[in-house]
Amino acid sequence: MRNAFADEVTEQGKRDPSIVLLAGDIGNRLFDEFKLAAPDRFYNCGVAEANMVGMAAGMAMCGLRPVVYTITPFITYRVIEQIRDDLCYHHVPVILVGTGSGLRYASLGATHHSLEEMAMLRTLPGMTVLAPADSAELRACLRDALRLDGPVYMRIGKKGEPALHAEPVEHAIGRHFILRNGGDVCLLATGVAAANALEAAKLLENAGIAARVVSVPTVKPLGTDLLEEAFSTFPLVVSIEEHGLIGGFGAAIAEWYADRETPAAGRLLRIGTADAFMHEAGETEYAQEHYGISAEAIARRIERRLLARPAHVRLA
Repeated sequence: MRNAFADEVTEQGKRDPSIVLLAGDIGNRLFDEFKLAAPDRFYNCGVAEANMVGMAAGMAMCGLRPVVYTITPFITYRVIEQIRDDLCYHHVPVILVGTGSGLRYASLGATHHSLEEMAMLRTLPGMTVLAPADSAELRACLRDALRLDGPVYMRIGKKGEPALHAEPVEHAIGRHFILRNGGDVCLLATGVAAANALEAAKLLENAGIAARVVSVPTVKPLGTDLLEEAFSTFPLVVSIEEHGLIGGFGAAIAEWYADRETPAAGRLLRIGTADAFMHEAGETEYAQEHYGISAEAIARRIERRLLARPAHVRLA
């Protein structure tokens, strides 16, 4: 996904001379094409993320369109005051892009996990929060974000994420994408978790359960039309995210669910990471198993919720 981001921001930078790219001492070779096209619009801000966001805010106030890029925990946890006071309070059009979101950097330990940042940024007034599922959604999210007049946070993967769309996506903000159809249960997945949701649907099919899988790249503002349709159609709606259950995508759905004037027909099952640090190091797949958000773990939880599992059915 990060290669797709570099390519798309370069293409947009060639078209729009107001776009400036700021990086926190990461991805310098990744942005060689951008630097060739616009050498005076790339800034390596070093390991000084708070200053980098402050710079971006000032540039935006002068009419530029800053895009700020670094590893997800560094562009969020280290910089929450500047994001709140410099970007959101002044409602300036700065796009923050966090790479390696969720458990993509799991092998480097909990300091490099980002399982709380959507919750933090979702609470900030005027902040749009995006989580594209693959490179096609990423490109569309970036193009759409450049048309907005306020701050945007976009969490992306790292590398090697599967392509979930066979064709390019024109627009992504405020949209949802049905990746697989089914009538028994609806899986609403955001960001990199959509790939596991699709794999879980295949496992559920072996148990006789037909799952619809929907990619939802816009976490804030939440698409309520999608939720109305899903909860009125399916007995069970499942939110799936590579993020903590507290304050994340599933929590946003639960807030909407609780605030409805009339009760929803369907029930909600939230799947995400637990309220606990992982005190081990391992690759992404190992960390997903640890937190119970692997495709197999997702399928088992859904099957247990929907029906008593027949003895002869095995999802592993």
